[in-house]
Amino acid sequence: NKAAYVFGTAALASGNYEVMAAVMVGGMVPPIAIALSTTFCPKKWTPDERRNGIVNYVMGLCFVTEGAIPYAAADPLRVLPSCVAGAALAGALSMTFGCALRAPHGGIFVFPVVDHTLLYCVALAAGSVVGAVILSLLKKDRTDAA
Repeated sequence: NKAAYVFGTAALASGNYEVMAAVMVGGMVPPIAIALSTTFCPKKWTPDERRNGIVNYVMGLCFVTEGAIPYAAADPLRVLPSCVAGAALAGALSMTFGCALRAPHGGIFVFPVVDHTLLYCVALAAGSVVGAVILSLLKKDRTDAA
């Protein structure tokens, strides 16, 4: 995520605003995908993971990708590919839709200055849902979940 951000700011400095939009939407997806999975597939998560998953909605919408780190650290073989697939889809859709962002930050705070905001939201939703579905399919039900 940080490497993508550096690339996005370099692209922004050279006048390519579409890359920054793709970077930002991609960075929002992992915590939202995890939050969706913890909400809609609770049997796959511990009670603590479910409680913390709710916070990831807010973190994702604020472009704080770090909310995904504890989940990725605990189960990298399932969480990382899911988040990468969802973020890649969101970024690709953002580019396909011609979304552009002239601000070097993300989250809902910059939605007013994103070109094609509605399509940007579609990209975010699609990437988040796809990431959550993949994650939920890869995760096994927990036998100790309450």
